[in-house]
Amino acid sequence: MEYNSGTRGMIDTEQVRQQTTGTKTQSMVINLSDQHSLVTNWVAELRNVDVQADRMRFRRNLERIGEVMAYEISKRLPFETRDTQTPLGIAESKILKDQPVLATILRAGLPLHQGLLNFFDKADNAFISAYRKHRKDGTFEISLDYLSCPEIDDRILIISDPMLATGSSLVKTIQFLKDIGQPREIHVVTAIACTVGIEYVRRDEPGVTVWCGDIDDELTAKGYIVPGLGDAGDLAYGTKLQM
Repeated sequence: MEYNSGTRGMIDTEQVRQQTTGTKTQSMVINLSDQHSLVTNWVAELRNVDVQADRMRFRRNLERIGEVMAYEISKRLPFETRDTQTPLGIAESKILKDQPVLATILRAGLPLHQGLLNFFDKADNAFISAYRKHRKDGTFEISLDYLSCPEIDDRILIISDPMLATGSSLVKTIQFLKDIGQPREIHVVTAIACTVGIEYVRRDEPGVTVWCGDIDDELTAKGYIVPGLGDAGDLAYGTKLQM
């Protein structure tokens, strides 16, 4: 998949946020910035060029967004009722029925993944290397070089990546994982998404639920979100050589 042209205002943001249903799949986009909360404060700090100088705070804000996302997702996951022995008697408790698989795209997704793992602390984990391999003419292709993954057949899969821009790397990652097994549900957690990328994911993977810290509408000619926040991997871990 290549991307080599700028895009602005192609997709109605409200349309992207609507729920769509089909006979077998249900696609949904949840934007946590639709209402003010601490998440909107953390997203503002992620975007702020002055606060970005503090790498530890940048990573921690991504981690905190991951924690909130984990809590919100947990409300939608299957549970079962169990009796719990207390010192004074028996309590009826609602317990998560199955542990999800948490997957992340290296390296930028690690802080967001850690936030999810802080709450889903018994989850299995998967790690994928997916990156843009740039060409001299400014275009790029998505390269997948590494995958470490548990059994995912009939399980709930939660994939974290802080920026959902064109959607090509995420879709390729999902397809890569589906070569191993067929998840029962797929949730995508991202700090900032672009409407173009969301629509691309919904078109190619219509059963995926996308959870966003915020949604922007524009991409640059090189496929970066505007206003976005820049390169999340570089801001979290330092600049890299462009390969």
